[in-house]
Amino acid sequence: MLPRITTPDGVVFRDLNGNGVLDPYEDPRLGVDERVADLLGRLSLAEKVGCMFQTVIESGPEGALVEGAGAISKSATTTVVTGKLMNHFNVHQLGDARSAARWNNALQELAETTPHGIPVTVSSDPRHSFAENAGASFAAGAFSQWPEMLGLAALRDPDLVRRFADIARQEYTAVGLRAALHPTLDLATEPRWARQAQTFGQDPAVVSALGVAYLEGMQGPALGPGSVACTAKHFPGGGAVRDGEDSHFPYGAEASYPSGSGEAHLEPFPAAIAAGVTAVMPYYSKPIGLTLRGIDAAEVGFGYNRPIIGDLLRGELGFTGVVLSDWELINDNHVGGQVLPARAWGVEHLDPAGRLEALLAAGCDQFGGEECVDLLIDLVGSGRVAESRIDDSVRRILDVKFRLGLFDDPFVDEDAASAVVGAAEFVAEGHRAQAASVTVLTGRDRLPLGGTQRVYVEGIAPDAAARLGTVVADPADATLAVVRLQAPWEHRDDLFLESWFHQGSLAFPPGLRWRLARIAEACPLIVDVFLDRPAVLSDLVDVADVLVADFGTNDHALVDALTGVVEPVGVLPFDLPRSMDDVRAHPEDRPGFDDPLFAAGWRC
Repeated sequence: MLPRITTPDGVVFRDLNGNGVLDPYEDPRLGVDERVADLLGRLSLAEKVGCMFQTVIESGPEGALVEGAGAISKSATTTVVTGKLMNHFNVHQLGDARSAARWNNALQELAETTPHGIPVTVSSDPRHSFAENAGASFAAGAFSQWPEMLGLAALRDPDLVRRFADIARQEYTAVGLRAALHPTLDLATEPRWARQAQTFGQDPAVVSALGVAYLEGMQGPALGPGSVACTAKHFPGGGAVRDGEDSHFPYGAEASYPSGSGEAHLEPFPAAIAAGVTAVMPYYSKPIGLTLRGIDAAEVGFGYNRPIIGDLLRGELGFTGVVLSDWELINDNHVGGQVLPARAWGVEHLDPAGRLEALLAAGCDQFGGEECVDLLIDLVGSGRVAESRIDDSVRRILDVKFRLGLFDDPFVDEDAASAVVGAAEFVAEGHRAQAASVTVLTGRDRLPLGGTQRVYVEGIAPDAAARLGTVVADPADATLAVVRLQAPWEHRDDLFLESWFHQGSLAFPPGLRWRLARIAEACPLIVDVFLDRPAVLSDLVDVADVLVADFGTNDHALVDALTGVVEPVGVLPFDLPRSMDDVRAHPEDRPGFDDPLFAAGWRC
């Protein structure tokens, strides 16, 4: 770790370039604009370019740096930090709090060896809930566990969202996570879409209000040393994917707007911009027939879409922050024996250099999931990209680092991290939110459960089931049955990441209804369904005596909701369809159905 130097007039600073002099960019007394301008003028082209790439990284055992390609990372840590001069990383694997803090400090010490000691900004996808998806989110692990964002949407409480985001901020900053690749402001309008769990549902007004509360909790009133810089995604709304197929994959390349509801998808973003969101991420999708605010989108991926980024986001909406592309728009990603093609939808004919040039021309500042720094250096050297264009992006990127206070102190306290991450208070608040977000669809008059039961259970851990009574193995011997289910999906595992995404039909297999009916003949039946997507529940309504939905609730939290320890007050964040025929007939971009089984906002 670099020593702190004290000047004769008492200024303490980090001598990041090792020249023994307090340079303006090292001076904590100066304004951000002055420090950025000074540093930008000192940087080589390679250092500037290094700021513009953000690749995936992992922590090693006990917080060690991973020197060699990891499970998902492409290169050794030293290679990307000191060789490619990169200083933004999206971390996947993290250990316990102490190990995560130790890893951050080791990474920052490595960054100090670069020519100007630019500190690292570590980002993360959501990691406080249940869904484990290497392409979108991570289960809580050492962090306090909360419902998915759909569960917070079910509670419709901006104050609670703000509180959750503040807790997440405290836990993130404790281990050195200073950038959030969230909130997800997409509307959940296409029931089959795999990424609804991280959204705030289908209603643009609800998404806007909760999104702003989230930013207030994460970033604070202004970006500063205690903040986590947020990225609002996926501009201008990623939920309207054709046939519900996700745009990570070639078969999901298109966004479709048959009902002309594109403006509804855009609605949350002006609110986030007004709230000071640090960065905006366009989605992979290629829009078909989309016009927003009188601007016609090009039929290329949103990251390549000059009308969407330059004219709409920068021009019409006045966004001046960082535009961060979604991951791997330039190069194919090969992991093990699988491949995920570059999401260069609409510009597949371009080579990687051409794609990078097109992303810059569209207005992107930073390239997610990529580390091809030499490609950009060559584009500048050949005259295809002006260095002044590089400066424009790097100025925005450095501005964020300085405001976060990383140049003055990027290190964290391992002991403090252990005390903050997963603190008992935070865990208790998350548990209560899980229970409260349970949404009773039918049979509320049978709740809360009371008395001693002989209970038959499926999908519930024995210790939680025992709180309901004596657990029996046969419904015929039970006075109550509780069955937990998950919304159905079709397993796919051809392309890299594909197996993590819950896609395809929302209908349960036909045998399930008959099996549950047999249980219900023996004793009253409670069915709980985890809705990471709006499953077709029509076959369960007349079978279950009580039908509830959850959006990320552990077994004990569910028992708390069923027994009245915590009142289940959740409401549906999206409509539930009656059938797959209704789903297939539904316009991908339109919020809600004409005749849903249960409507958004419903609770029994």
